[in-house]
Amino acid sequence: MKSVTRHKNQIDMLHGSLLSKILIFALPLAASMILQQLFNSADVAVVGRFDSPQAMAAVGSNGAAINLLVNLFVGLSIGTNVIVARYIGKNEREKIHDAVHTSITLALISAVLLMIWGLSVARTILTLMNTPDDIIDLAVIYFRIYFLGMPFIMLYNFGSAILRSKGDSNRPLWCLAVGGVINVILNLIFVIAFHMSVVGVALATLISNVISASMIMYYLVKEEEPFRFRFKELCLKKIYVSQILRIGVPAGLQGSLFAISNVTIQSAINSLGSYASAGSAAALNFDFLTYYIVAAFTQASVTFTSQNFGAGYYDRCRKVFTQTMSAGLFFTGLACLACYVWRIEILSLYSLNPEVLHYGEVRMIHAVAFLWMCNIYEIPGGCLRGMGYSMLPSVLVLLGCCVLRIIWVFTVFRIYNSFTFLMDVYPVSWAITGTATLIAYYYIRKKLL
Repeated sequence: MKSVTRHKNQIDMLHGSLLSKILIFALPLAASMILQQLFNSADVAVVGRFDSPQAMAAVGSNGAAINLLVNLFVGLSIGTNVIVARYIGKNEREKIHDAVHTSITLALISAVLLMIWGLSVARTILTLMNTPDDIIDLAVIYFRIYFLGMPFIMLYNFGSAILRSKGDSNRPLWCLAVGGVINVILNLIFVIAFHMSVVGVALATLISNVISASMIMYYLVKEEEPFRFRFKELCLKKIYVSQILRIGVPAGLQGSLFAISNVTIQSAINSLGSYASAGSAAALNFDFLTYYIVAAFTQASVTFTSQNFGAGYYDRCRKVFTQTMSAGLFFTGLACLACYVWRIEILSLYSLNPEVLHYGEVRMIHAVAFLWMCNIYEIPGGCLRGMGYSMLPSVLVLLGCCVLRIIWVFTVFRIYNSFTFLMDVYPVSWAITGTATLIAYYYIRKKLL
């Protein structure tokens, strides 16, 4: 069997030191996700500083609803990452080729379904979320324009998953960087020069997604075999679809269920008025920024575990868990500390309104500062997915985070009707879910390895 040749954009995950390679993989990935969020938060910042609090709330309040619809399909890309990485570990070149083309086909089909779905349910979902009357029309416009770009969002995510399966997290970063810079420039032009408000930032986001997806597909078309993509070889082979779905659907469901709980929380936030929505939206950007560091090391745990598990290197699988957990806690802790210390300064980038700043500061203190705790359920869950156990961590997240948060909204929040008590649900749910997932990981690891 001919081995998969290692090229300059590929990391050898099967031999040598792990920590340095995990950092080489995870830090560019974290940077790309943070960069993407910074560019997305530019939408909120530009309308907040140069338009109105209502426009800012309209853009910011879309996040939970968009994630609800997008996460299920983006979760499928985790299935792509695991399956391709496992075939790399086994040196099965033909299967890598077929899995790549099946994944892109699946991305395109998912994108069309998601685009139609998003365009049709925009107002219904935002109404169910108690979006305030003074911002709902603007929120619907942003939602619909965003979903017009869904084919490009899916192509970028699946294409990036293919590149990351072989350790290439640098080129997806460059794709985001180019698209994101254009997004910021167009935001400023459309909002300040042409006074297009929410429509302007939505169009800027759409154009940036087109550019990032086009770049990632260019890389795949020019990639070395067996990763090279050819449009004429698009296929949908049952064996690879079933494998991708088996890993990806539980991961996607986890993301969607998370989004359902966040939609419930966003609905509770909206009930407190547009200033609460705007302040929460500003702080939520830094919630995302910090979480993406967790997500990067989680993705490293998935990819490194998949390759080593496929190759039968079980001792390295154990080391992947220890080293991704240690690095994730360290870097996420630094980010949480920075968000706590400089919370007022960074929130002021989005708004100078005292009420908006008050709600944003509460979220920074009671939620963002504790986000390092996400490592204790995300990273063991990533290792479990790398070993083929995708449903169990999803069920634990469903119970520990999603169900608990929904119950909290309808009990604790109903009693106290306080934004502060609403934010306290985050560290409580992270602690419970993390404990359960760690227990499950050690049990499964003992049985498998």
